[in-house]
Amino acid sequence: MTEFERPAEAPDRAAYLTLHRVIDAPVEAVYAAWTEPEMLRRWLAPGDAEVVRAVAEPRVGGTFLIEMRGGDGRRWLTSGLYREVVPNRRLVQTWRWEGSEVKTLVTVEFEPEKAGGTRLTLTHSRFAEDGARDEHEQGWSGCLAKLEGLWTR
Repeated sequence: MTEFERPAEAPDRAAYLTLHRVIDAPVEAVYAAWTEPEMLRRWLAPGDAEVVRAVAEPRVGGTFLIEMRGGDGRRWLTSGLYREVVPNRRLVQTWRWEGSEVKTLVTVEFEPEKAGGTRLTLTHSRFAEDGARDEHEQGWSGCLAKLEGLWTR
């Protein structure tokens, strides 16, 4: 389910998106998928793209970097810094694509579900335009489908 909600930190003029997923895995496992490079390589690229390099230093000021390669050989690189790290609860990091001056903000919240799963809320804010938000909504939806698939039997 996709919901467009205004996060508290988003200025009125900024485009943003919020995605919710319930993942059939404990919070600790889902959090690890967001903070361990080997796990990030398994899911943080949409469609037929793959992660060829992942760096995650989940501490305030630590580096985040993902290099993706598409099935057509195209390459994308995004990087940022962790601004807030609350283990197994919340990650906030900047997000900037190589070659772009636009720095957006990704917030991921992890909440335990009664059945042992995790309710994940991803808010990506501070887009310069609606078109960029819409492209990221498609990309994040593809990535989150891969993330959910890590625990599908």
